[in-house]
Amino acid sequence: MTELDQARNNLLPSLGASTYTISRDTIERLPQADNTPIDKVILQMPGVSYDSAASNPDFHVRNEYANVQFRINGVVVPEGVSALGPFLDTNFIGSMSLLTGALPAEYGLRTAGVLDITSRAFAAPSGEISLYGGSRQTFTPSFDYGGGVGNSEYFVSARGNWNGLGLENSTPGLNAIHDETQQGKFFGYASTLLDESTRFSMISAASYSTFQIPNTPGQQPLGDFGPATLDSTAINENEYDSYYMTMAALQKHGTDGDAQLAVFSRYAEIHFVPDIFNDLAFNDIASDVIRQSTLTGMQGDGSYIVNGQHTLRAGFAVTGEQTNVTNSSTVLPDVGGVITPAPFNVTDQTSLLGWNIGTYVQDEWKLTNQLTLNMGLRFDQLYQFVDANQLSPRFSFIYKPFEGTTFHAGYARYFTPPYQAQATQSNIALFANTTGAPGIALADPVKPERSHYFDAGIDQTVLPGLTMGLDAYYKMARDMIDDGQFGSALVLTQFNYARGYSEGGEFKLKYTNGNFNAYANFAYNITRAIDVETNQYLIDAVDFEYLQHNYHYTDDMQRMTGSAGVSYRIYDTTMTADMIYGSGLRTGDLQSTPPVVPNSEHTTPYAVFNTGIAHDFTWSPNYKPLTVRFDIVNLFDQIYELRTGTGIGEFAPQYGARRGFYIGLSQKL
Repeated sequence: MTELDQARNNLLPSLGASTYTISRDTIERLPQADNTPIDKVILQMPGVSYDSAASNPDFHVRNEYANVQFRINGVVVPEGVSALGPFLDTNFIGSMSLLTGALPAEYGLRTAGVLDITSRAFAAPSGEISLYGGSRQTFTPSFDYGGGVGNSEYFVSARGNWNGLGLENSTPGLNAIHDETQQGKFFGYASTLLDESTRFSMISAASYSTFQIPNTPGQQPLGDFGPATLDSTAINENEYDSYYMTMAALQKHGTDGDAQLAVFSRYAEIHFVPDIFNDLAFNDIASDVIRQSTLTGMQGDGSYIVNGQHTLRAGFAVTGEQTNVTNSSTVLPDVGGVITPAPFNVTDQTSLLGWNIGTYVQDEWKLTNQLTLNMGLRFDQLYQFVDANQLSPRFSFIYKPFEGTTFHAGYARYFTPPYQAQATQSNIALFANTTGAPGIALADPVKPERSHYFDAGIDQTVLPGLTMGLDAYYKMARDMIDDGQFGSALVLTQFNYARGYSEGGEFKLKYTNGNFNAYANFAYNITRAIDVETNQYLIDAVDFEYLQHNYHYTDDMQRMTGSAGVSYRIYDTTMTADMIYGSGLRTGDLQSTPPVVPNSEHTTPYAVFNTGIAHDFTWSPNYKPLTVRFDIVNLFDQIYELRTGTGIGEFAPQYGARRGFYIGLSQKL
């Protein structure tokens, strides 16, 4: 199995990309360890910044909207449809690498970052059963177990999560109002050797979550429907998210090359359920939104070693996605600014079968023992709400002048389709003369983003156990994609800016010495855009006029972000701490009081520290240890606001979690 794992890595290399890897050991040394949600693990990587759960995902790579791809064992994981939480869990991760920058040609579609996950493997049957909980009614049992039988391996994990802080609090208070969540996740992996050079594997994942939408006290009704005073803490909005995925892969390893063919299928659904009476009273509209998506696809990758200088790689991917989107809105008549308290329903439905087709070819050319040139071409064809295609050249140099030093520099042309379920066409004519009518009566279809990406960096081993890296990048984009929450329904909708750019740099540092581990990351970025050219109806009229003619910061941008962590294991005790830093997401629009230039301001900078201690108790030589842990999240109880509710594509304020105390018991099996 180990030889085939290495062959798979050679089949899909990260040549020329900026790479940062978190190992299984690193995950187990984090505060909360396996109980850390996967999105919070990702925040410990360079160039990754924190956002609210409504942003889906609740992190950004190099300040891009959500342009991130997950892969498991080399196969692309089909994305969801704007759910409120991650559908993957930390339990099954053996290692996870973040690839950014000028990616090789095999990586298409989502290109801000590729999260390449290798599932856990077991030399002997083992596992763990765990109970974890604490502040805000948190209770999360989990189970994982894996092993091997003959030429076969297997692994399963499952987790439940119940707590009173499913989404970010809309107030700075210690506990949110109306914010309970129930979540369940499952992951299963099985593989078998058909012969010594052929492996067949299957992966299944499932997630189901329910969320209450947090309330903000003291809100006043608009006065167009219902009584003049209402208790805004009694609003009862909810969302239900589900995700089910299965993939199968056949891998072949040969002396002259390797190949892998995979098929996959995924069903995902979100359902936002409004509180019709209260939503009408406070917002003049109540939207019941259902987004359903069924996706099926195939991916093939192959490599051929021509000689000692050239390795050719080629592959393809094709997906077909059927989306069904229904927006059933209860609205009020609005004729000439006169609103009548006589609600009625407007239903806007869209159904589409869309296709993404991509293929690539590339050559890894070893010019010398120290210098490698990786050249590739990628072609993508999109059949969606718009039909489009692009031929994308990629090339990068990797130079290793001496042991411990690696330079990389590259260029990539990217073609990024919109998320089909988030780019759904809206029939805005249905809302004419109602409180759902937009200020801008334009709804041009969302286009794929096209960009030029330049990246260069160095990785250096400074001392034994001490490595550091620097990376700089610049991106020029046309039809730049962004998204946001427009209205009270907690779902995202995409649109395009005509032009945009992103520039920045990252620093990373790792140190390991025996049982002591430490790391630190820092990133700087500026991302700006101009001219909303699709789904214009989403933008308020006064903001729209400004955005058409002025470059502005995008709403997901933080100028500076960082993370750091340290851990030490002494005998059977592990002590650990980590932190994240952000200079603040953008805020402000011309509708705020007082009005400000859109996204010209930012929230207050924050630094949040977490810490934990865990001890393994071995009761008997005949039994594996019991781990008892105690963790504190937000050690200094910092109050920090992620979103103010103003800015392009924002609707409600969101605050990071206050201090929490958690205890865990984990019995190894």
